[in-house]
Amino acid sequence: MLPLAAGLLAGLATPPEAPPARAPLPPVMAWHGASERLIAQAGDPWITPAERNGFAATPSYAETRAWLERLVAASPLLALERFGTTPEGRDLFFVRARKGAAGKPVVLIQAGIHSGEIDGKDAGLMLLRDIALRGKDDLLDRVELVFVPIYNADGHERTSPYNRPNQRGPNNPGSRSTAQNINLNRDYAKADAPETQAMLRLLNRLDPILYIDMHVSDGFDHGYDVTYTFAGWGRHVQSKAITAWLNTSFQRGVDTFVRRMGHNPSFYPSAIDERDLSKGLRVAAEGPRYSTGYGDHARIPTVLVEMHCLKPYRQRVLGAYAMMEGALRHVGRDAAALRTAIAADRADRPAALTVTWARDETPLAWVKFDGMALERYRSPASGEEEVRYVARPQPLKLPIIGQKPVASVALPRAWWVPASATAVIERLDLHGIGYERIDAPRTLDLDMVRLADPKLGPASEQRVMMSGTMRHERRRETMPAGSVRVPYDQPKGLLAAALLEAEAVDSVLVWGFFPGMLQAAGGMERYAGAPLAERMLAADPALRAAFEAKLAADPAFAADGAARLDWFIARSPYGDSRHLLYPIGRELG
Repeated sequence: MLPLAAGLLAGLATPPEAPPARAPLPPVMAWHGASERLIAQAGDPWITPAERNGFAATPSYAETRAWLERLVAASPLLALERFGTTPEGRDLFFVRARKGAAGKPVVLIQAGIHSGEIDGKDAGLMLLRDIALRGKDDLLDRVELVFVPIYNADGHERTSPYNRPNQRGPNNPGSRSTAQNINLNRDYAKADAPETQAMLRLLNRLDPILYIDMHVSDGFDHGYDVTYTFAGWGRHVQSKAITAWLNTSFQRGVDTFVRRMGHNPSFYPSAIDERDLSKGLRVAAEGPRYSTGYGDHARIPTVLVEMHCLKPYRQRVLGAYAMMEGALRHVGRDAAALRTAIAADRADRPAALTVTWARDETPLAWVKFDGMALERYRSPASGEEEVRYVARPQPLKLPIIGQKPVASVALPRAWWVPASATAVIERLDLHGIGYERIDAPRTLDLDMVRLADPKLGPASEQRVMMSGTMRHERRRETMPAGSVRVPYDQPKGLLAAALLEAEAVDSVLVWGFFPGMLQAAGGMERYAGAPLAERMLAADPALRAAFEAKLAADPAFAADGAARLDWFIARSPYGDSRHLLYPIGRELG
């Protein structure tokens, strides 16, 4: 045998290296609480898969569904229903828990939008069991529960012990993104994923009185195990009445219940600098790409729950159970006040939409915070100062830093979407935004936006984003048959504004729905273009001055003969008047 071949065979026979050890996590403090009494004992016929394995692992999609189908078959209170299909062909399904006649307000809870953050699923299985079979059906006296156990079902099956290195269990978390590599909690506005489209249809169908999105945090160590957030505080809130209810009634009622169950709840702490908490915690405006930002613009009370990643999985699942039960109980008690808040926000028509925000260094408030003590040391690996948490409480007082508005747009009476913008019209349908479709062409005076100095990027969530300087101009436009008029005066008018106003952070322009804007139509041969440009130079002193200023300011342009001629053609009757024009028009009052 040749030496080379022998070496190759020897290499194939060498056993593979052992996988690297899991990343070491900070020490954890001992915990016990009343919620531990919720855990089923070994041998219980209705023990959940996670309880059976001591909360070491979470069950697969197939195991989860099989367990729920068995539970649904055992209880007249429960029904299981499919509401969509993933790209890999898995059913998206929910369990509805209802007692008595239909028509009660619906609390919609979803788990696994990020499938590695799966605490809510295992907590929901326990809660549904206890509602169906263990005497907690009183939770359904005033509300219905619709529970989606696995929203990102394809990502749920892409398990690996290395998917969530900052998280303490389970040992088989799924992936953050879908099979199409879309983060579903960045997709609410543009709604590209089949999963998002299915969820939006479900939201429109149910019109929930409360929408709860279950997550697990990343970030620094602290003393809270159940944290949650919504549109928050400050001037960036869109649904002011809903947010006031969440900040008062909901927070008081749920926190009291969660503490009684042995957990420590808090508004989700997002640090300005995780290595120096003295700089404060931040709250910021959220666009409708996120579940909470979407709820704020769509006037749907939305709470995002973040279980703390460094707490053990057992403790986190029990805390998630307590949070869900507390929310159901409190909404049942205070549904009338929440309905009043929803109605107030859906009737509100703010005159403007803020499109740019900046940090406001004046604190909104100072809060007591249950921090965790740490040590600082110089790491031989990073060569820099690092922190080491030591599992000892450290009370802190921290500022809450918000934002102030920088730029806004006055909202129009309506938007006009041309018939050719089929993807945008499809999104209007998905979001439940009302419109009127015209069956004959209509000529209108509209305010339009033209993009100057367009920039592409970054690539994000399967799209290339678009930006640039946006300039408004009045145009007389003929909208073809099939075009739609989207009135601002409707319950989802603010959501329409967030999608259709060019300058909005999550607009269809920003998300790259109109790449054709960047391509100028037609052209002119240089033997015609050069003499035309020379004639324009000679005839128009103002044009000559602008051209010379462009030459002086842009050496690359000055050295590019074709670009110079294109500059003139764009300013001639031969230019493409729709180049860089955002095709959605604004009907002013």
